[in-house]
Amino acid sequence: MRQATLRADVDNGLNFDLVGPPSQSDTLPTLVLVLRNLGTGALLDSLSLQRGADSLPAGSRWSPELSISDSEIVDGVRLVLRVMHPGSEKAVEVDTMRVAALLAKLDLTSGVEQTVELTLAQFEQIATNAMVMGWIMDEYSSYYGFSPGVVTGKPLELFGSPGRDEATGRGVMYVLEEALRDRGRALSGVSVALQGFGNVGSHAARLIAEGGGRIVAVADYAGGVAKKDGLDVPSLVDWAAEHRTVAGFPDADAFDGAAIIGWDADVLIPAALEGAINKENVDSVRADIVVEGANGPTTPEAAEILNARDVTVVPDIFANAGGVTVSYFEWAQNIQQFRWELDRVRAELEKKMREAYAAVRDVAKQKQLDLRTAAFVLAIERVGRAALSRRSLREEIF
Repeated sequence: MRQATLRADVDNGLNFDLVGPPSQSDTLPTLVLVLRNLGTGALLDSLSLQRGADSLPAGSRWSPELSISDSEIVDGVRLVLRVMHPGSEKAVEVDTMRVAALLAKLDLTSGVEQTVELTLAQFEQIATNAMVMGWIMDEYSSYYGFSPGVVTGKPLELFGSPGRDEATGRGVMYVLEEALRDRGRALSGVSVALQGFGNVGSHAARLIAEGGGRIVAVADYAGGVAKKDGLDVPSLVDWAAEHRTVAGFPDADAFDGAAIIGWDADVLIPAALEGAINKENVDSVRADIVVEGANGPTTPEAAEILNARDVTVVPDIFANAGGVTVSYFEWAQNIQQFRWELDRVRAELEKKMREAYAAVRDVAKQKQLDLRTAAFVLAIERVGRAALSRRSLREEIF
């Protein structure tokens, strides 16, 4: 982000400073993005992101472990994808699995009321599911009237969007195709190794296999399975759904899941853990392309090493933005009270993802940057242009 603020081009003396933390005594990490010469800015800490009128909206995250990037990425996604999804960014550090288990035991007509104010951000929470989003919508509506657009990621029967469940994995597949095209290749015949086989990993694997790619290795928390000629992905999806892991899948070779990072494959998709590729294991990476299906799977140190090796890293800020984008589509359908067909959702998602990749790639080529820095430069420049488009700000400048 700091490099991006230095490389962004904003006309008429509008510049960006990255400042923080303002107090080393703060118990929560704090970062301030200041629009210099205008006196406005955005305060980001591990609980909330408050921003001026010049930036686009964001959502929220609940997780046992949070970092500044958790909020920073979600905010940046909307700037790169140009998704006008309203809300304010909140990141709540909480043991989500324990909370989810407790909520499931509550009287649903009264238990959700206490959490409504924390969770209303029009963006589904990490480690929750469609059922919980349905609870929130129902509880909010009981107080304020029918409000389907108050949260997204809802069940289809409760005004959710077709295609939301597969959206992040589908977006991963689209940007992979674009990255391959930049290297003069196509999806057909490409070998892919996947870390993580949850919602993102399983849908990405299915779609890549349907497009002719070979999923040669998959790993999760319990172990890994591999097959040189390509795993039977539909059967693996069924196995994982039944056993809650890919480990033990028949007709495949078992391996220690940690080895997935260094797997001999054309493409590596880390779709599970933050910091999965780090300074300790980055030298083992053999893939030419890394597509970040998870949030923050590559540490900054590892990213620098991969960039120096000319490994294409498609960053999380837009690689896994398919889910955010279809959440926007869901919200748009809710306020229009008009449901889209699945084919339209997929077509609109493909258009957004490919356009975003092209825009970031163009900035990267023009400024000789890696894709991650280019994505932040693009987002910052869009904020700057929005600021300069406001009459009141122009009057202050001129």
